Amino acid sequence: MQVESGTATPARGTVAALADQVRAAAPRLGGTRLVCVDGPAGSGKTTFAGRLAAALGAPVLHMDDVYAGWTLTGGFARLAAGVLRPLREGRAGAVHRFDWDAGRFAEVVPVPAGPALVVEGCGSAPRDVDPYAVLRVWVEAPAPVRMARGIARDGEALRGEWVRWQQQEAAEFARQDTRARADLLVDGTAGWGEHGYVVLPGTD
Repeated sequence: MQVESGTATPARGTVAALADQVRAAAPRLGGTRLVCVDGPAGSGKTTFAGRLAAALGAPVLHMDDVYAGWTLTGGFARLAAGVLRPLREGRAGAVHRFDWDAGRFAEVVPVPAGPALVVEGCGSAPRDVDPYAVLRVWVEAPAPVRMARGIARDGEALRGEWVRWQQQEAAEFARQDTRARADLLVDGTAGWGEHGYVVLPGTD
């Protein structure tokens, strides 16, 4: 971190350089370099993951597609069985996408066994992923900001679901020590533009 005139200047990174770092890493999931972008709902994970995946030329798998609605329970287990295990064996994976409007799992989403895969969403980087991920990213923002983003997206009628989700994810992050285990901490409120991001203190 740079310090000027007694004021700490946040460190910044570029998505292109981070993509180069991922490419330089040896794959740990068969021939695939797995990147997990975790953090609380509404923190900016989807935006960050999408930009990194674009720089890598890699697909993005959203945990929203593997949750069974407003619950983390079973989400990572479905990811592990449908995607991580096949990729580890050099085979393509697949998951059934959850249709939030219909309240049930719907079509199959294929996941190719390519050079890289970005998985984003709450609970995408538990301890069980450590042997396979080349990069674990944590994106965070203050709870009021995250709630405001969620309500703007989903509507006031779902505020109760958002409150329960924040409680659920907080318990999971504490149990998995997710933030402390991350390789990169990203500020989800900073203006990172199209190509950059702000690194939070605590990143090695």
